[in-house]
Amino acid sequence: MSERIEETSVHSSQAEVWYLKEIVFGSSDLKRRLKIITQNFNGPCSFIAICNILILRGNIEILPYDRSTVSYEFLSQLVGEYLLLNCPDIDISAALSIMPSTTKGLDLNPQFTGVTSFHPAGDAGELKLFEQAGIKLVHGWLVDPDSPEARMISQIRDYDNAVTLIADADHITKGKLLTNYDAYNDRDAGPSEAGPSRPGPSHAESQSQSQSQGGSSSGGGGSSSKNYYYPDSRSPSDTYSEQDRQKIEYAVTAQQFLDTTKSQLTYHGLFQLAATTKPGSLVALFRNSHLSVLYKSDDDNPALYSLVTDYVFLNEPSVVWECLEDIDGGWSTFVDSDFNKAAPVGGDFAGQTAEGALRAFEFETGQFAPVDPAEYVFSRTDLLCLRDELILEYSQALARQLQAEEDERAQQRYLRRQQAVERQRAEEEQRKKKSSNGNKENGKKMKEKCIIM
Repeated sequence: MSERIEETSVHSSQAEVWYLKEIVFGSSDLKRRLKIITQNFNGPCSFIAICNILILRGNIEILPYDRSTVSYEFLSQLVGEYLLLNCPDIDISAALSIMPSTTKGLDLNPQFTGVTSFHPAGDAGELKLFEQAGIKLVHGWLVDPDSPEARMISQIRDYDNAVTLIADADHITKGKLLTNYDAYNDRDAGPSEAGPSRPGPSHAESQSQSQSQGGSSSGGGGSSSKNYYYPDSRSPSDTYSEQDRQKIEYAVTAQQFLDTTKSQLTYHGLFQLAATTKPGSLVALFRNSHLSVLYKSDDDNPALYSLVTDYVFLNEPSVVWECLEDIDGGWSTFVDSDFNKAAPVGGDFAGQTAEGALRAFEFETGQFAPVDPAEYVFSRTDLLCLRDELILEYSQALARQLQAEEDERAQQRYLRRQQAVERQRAEEEQRKKKSSNGNKENGKKMKEKCIIM
């Protein structure tokens, strides 16, 4: 027990301190060196994204420049001073009261119909800090208006409504909706293999595969061939009302959409992000229940880039941005501060030496290439090129593994939410049942007391 407490305290202590990484940012004639904040232990991505955008815009500066770490207290003071000096019309006390919530995760609840549409629960305080800091909050979890499911998903509107609808329909079907879903997951579960990244399917291929399997065509990273529950009106056991039947139909569509968009980004959403984001602008992107910095380059060939803040890349200076080219990272590539393809040159890499990273990559993928020195002679340049290629593949494989873990955490949160709604509904029905039985008992007693003259 004491070991667990000590381990937790050490983890919490480390999580409150974030390491800084030096990068170069700015247009060709205004490039400057600055330090961004990296994220460790699945830290407060919302607060880190806000701070990194303010740093990249030049609104705040971390001094002294040679410091290697920062804390929440240090950064919150910088952000508070910026809001106080540059946003005189805002309620600074309200802004400071909202700021701590950004370290614990935000309930943003994206709507499936617009890149800037969110519907958080409560008073929408989560959005106020972004508005006050002049930071645009966007997402790409959009339904394609030309897809078969567009009408239903537009009416469902947002994620929270989708989850509630699925839970309601599962209650109506007496657990058949989620039982089929869980059975599919259990059948499909198994050890995953992390290998080198490879190009993902094209948009047309994704839509063709999805539609041929009867799932959502909005484009997503999940499978669409799950064994969904559909009521059969010809079955004698089917006693659903027309209203219940419609709710089940909408719930199945919502479940299909969530399953096929597990990365919380669709191709329609990606295209809308590219079309609505101005070149040279920095915005906060919500994706995979995570906030990151999204930048659109202002060069001759504008593209979307996500700032790489994972702590594992702290010691790799050439990995600065990730090009956002598809919805699941299959085509995404790491680039440096000049948006050229990342080319590791050796030294520490993700906390390892280049040789250590190469050995780890070979061990994970099983791609060993024994060479007989008597038959093959490689120049030093050839070996360095080979090493650099393998290290880059390893970094991409690591990034995909981290993405898969984040997808799994998001899915677990989704299932826990469904279960909580179902428990609440069952408790409410139990209370109604007890109340109904009590009224019947009181009515019976009153009848017994009645005397007919």
